[in-house]
Amino acid sequence: MVESIIRSLLQGARKKTISLSELERAVEGGTSYEEFAGVVNELVKQGILVPKSGSNHKPVALALSYRIIQSKLSADHLQEIENCHFTLHPLIKLDVYYNLPSDEWENDLPYIERINTFLNQNGLPEREATAPEWSYALTGDEKWIDEKGGKRLLDKVGLLKSMKIIALPDPLMLAVNRAVWNDRTSRHLIVENKTPFHWLLDYLRDTSFLSLIYGAGWKVTADILMLDKQLGLKDHEARIYYFGDLDYEGISIWHALSSRRPVIPAVAFYSALLAKPWTKGKETQMCNAEALTHFLSYFSPKEQEDLIRVLQNGGYYPQEGLSRSELGDIWRNTPWN
Repeated sequence: MVESIIRSLLQGARKKTISLSELERAVEGGTSYEEFAGVVNELVKQGILVPKSGSNHKPVALALSYRIIQSKLSADHLQEIENCHFTLHPLIKLDVYYNLPSDEWENDLPYIERINTFLNQNGLPEREATAPEWSYALTGDEKWIDEKGGKRLLDKVGLLKSMKIIALPDPLMLAVNRAVWNDRTSRHLIVENKTPFHWLLDYLRDTSFLSLIYGAGWKVTADILMLDKQLGLKDHEARIYYFGDLDYEGISIWHALSSRRPVIPAVAFYSALLAKPWTKGKETQMCNAEALTHFLSYFSPKEQEDLIRVLQNGGYYPQEGLSRSELGDIWRNTPWN
């Protein structure tokens, strides 16, 4: 333990010399002087430390400063890497470690050995699985890949793609209107922000919509794939509408969402927003020309002109520009066919 602490200190040293006091501070605590001096003198024997000046004049004498021979220091771990090339599974690549600090090799080696055991017993995975599943199979710690550096290690040894790790979308956040559960066509409204979601929730039962979905900004572009699975929809014609902020980002979210499955802009809400005063404050947003052109195709020429003028002047319309009652009236009274 004492030797590994001192070796790590020497490997990270920026200067070519180190004082005795620096070495002592690294291991201060429960380490006896005799143990400490024995380790330092062993490193001297190995040629890693070379006495440079003075003596502390103790029975087991140590120099007051030492020169560090980095080439000697790294030789052991390089040889260990070389040996592992012949003993580990051939799919485990170690070349990257020749250019990394030895303490990174020492930290990673226990996990590399566990991966080696897994590959020897099972070979490469034949099926896809989530990061927690593979984390537990490889190390017994389900958080290792996502939270404890496992993803980076797998990438270093050339196994990240081969492990067939998949990411599952989060559950979709939605409310359900059971009154229309048996309708042949199911309608769904996605709203970008939390406040409009809560305002509209009070009106869900008064509409022909099966669900009201909280989009949470960009999050819905991945989570929308869970809609049919969560609701158990089969043999349904689903019509999905989207209502977000009228700005470049809100339009881009809708465009990305519609690339995953057909989603229609909730034009009635947007038209009501366009009749309101617009707000300054989105000058830094980037325009996705393809998204904007696609979005505008759902609106009248006058509305297209008005919206382009607002966006080009750094303006936008937040969803909250419509009051709770206005949202409810539009949702209940619009023919959504």
